[in-house]
Amino acid sequence: PSFGFLFDIDGVLVRGKTPIPAARTAFQKLVNSQGQFLVPVVFVTNAGNCLRQKKADQLSHLLGVPISQDQVMMSHSPLRMFKHYHEKCVLVSGQGPLLDIAQDLGFCQPITIETLREKHPLLDAVDHDRRPNVLVSVYFCFKALSVVLFGEPVRWETSLQLIIDVLLTSGYPGNPYHHENYPHIPVLACNMDLMWVAEAQSPRFGHGTFMVCLENIYKKITGRDLKYEALMGKPSRLTYQYAEQLIRTQALHRHWQQPIHTLYAVGDNIMTDVYGANLWEGQLVAAAAAQCRSVLVCTGVYDPRTAAPRHSLAHTAFHGHRDFGFDPGLVEPDHIVPDVDAAVDLVFELENFAP
Repeated sequence: PSFGFLFDIDGVLVRGKTPIPAARTAFQKLVNSQGQFLVPVVFVTNAGNCLRQKKADQLSHLLGVPISQDQVMMSHSPLRMFKHYHEKCVLVSGQGPLLDIAQDLGFCQPITIETLREKHPLLDAVDHDRRPNVLVSVYFCFKALSVVLFGEPVRWETSLQLIIDVLLTSGYPGNPYHHENYPHIPVLACNMDLMWVAEAQSPRFGHGTFMVCLENIYKKITGRDLKYEALMGKPSRLTYQYAEQLIRTQALHRHWQQPIHTLYAVGDNIMTDVYGANLWEGQLVAAAAAQCRSVLVCTGVYDPRTAAPRHSLAHTAFHGHRDFGFDPGLVEPDHIVPDVDAAVDLVFELENFAP
């Protein structure tokens, strides 16, 4: 094969925990009788609340084909490359097995929001029922040298408060705020999705919505912009570069000699999947794949019944992250199909590929 697939998961293969029927049919076409993939495939999800192996196991069960963790790219996967942060003490925000995820990525000294809250019980004061009955001062020698946002947390008010505390005290929460400490300590964020689709009829808040809250609170307090050392997850170029490396590694391990010329990014969200594929397409270099094509499915965030007409895309509300400029051309998909099964059929036809 001279092409590969980058598959989104939520809205393409599942809605919440419910499989989309077309997914299993599609993947039966992508493997041979021994369960080996006929083309390189990487699952590129903006989810970040579990380890790659767990997601691979879930996908194997869902799709009925064996998936390895090396085919799975979580929103936080590129953090493996940020080795100069791995030895530092980092505050991590999100949900799921955060310490396991952080350590698997290479971080040696991760501290969770919950641990920080336990050590500084006076800082979390919004929920009156969770305030300590006895006002005690706990000595906890801790200096966060960076903040890593893995995904949306459960108690937003607690995470927003404590992250702001860390940023405005240069890593010493519990101390008085010092607005002159700018730029603040580094912040690395994964998953900028404003919304995502689960079982509900309308989209749900994603980590991007949490980031909007954090950015606006920081600016309201300080008058300055919250700055990110790195943004990961679709639509960042970093994510697609990393995904392409995984595609090339797969092809190498299978001893496929033909170069990978085209990547097909199959997703359900024009503001992340399509935007990211088109953004990366415009930045491709000679060493990379020659082209990246976006294939939009209608089983998730994108709904053709409510989507804005193509001629009015320039006036569409931009759901992307603050730091990404809006260009109507970047949210224009190369192809629109009903579901992931139709996406596989289309690509096979375009590539004249007969399994």
